[in-house]
Amino acid sequence: MKKAKIFKPTKTAMQSGLAKSEKWVVEYIVDQPGINPLMGWESSTDTYSELKLEFSSKDLAIEYAKKNNIEFEIIEEKKRKIIKKSYSDNFTK
Repeated sequence: MKKAKIFKPTKTAMQSGLAKSEKWVVEYIVDQPGINPLMGWESSTDTYSELKLEFSSKDLAIEYAKKNNIEFEIIEEKKRKIIKKSYSDNFTK
């Protein structure tokens, strides 16, 4: 039986907005990735490692995993703490 993780991806460091971070992702966990002897890259013969499924909500992702008998682990999203300040705060404190 395959094991998967269900998570909501965070924004990348190269973007300031939250685009492409509203969906929940089901991604299979690879047990033992191997090292490619030619290039030295990490690789696997398991094609499930290449599969990422996107869902609009966490409930839909969990329902899919249960329906297909996939053992899963849920990684909850972390809320960003936004500190509102104005431009003038850089000079007055």
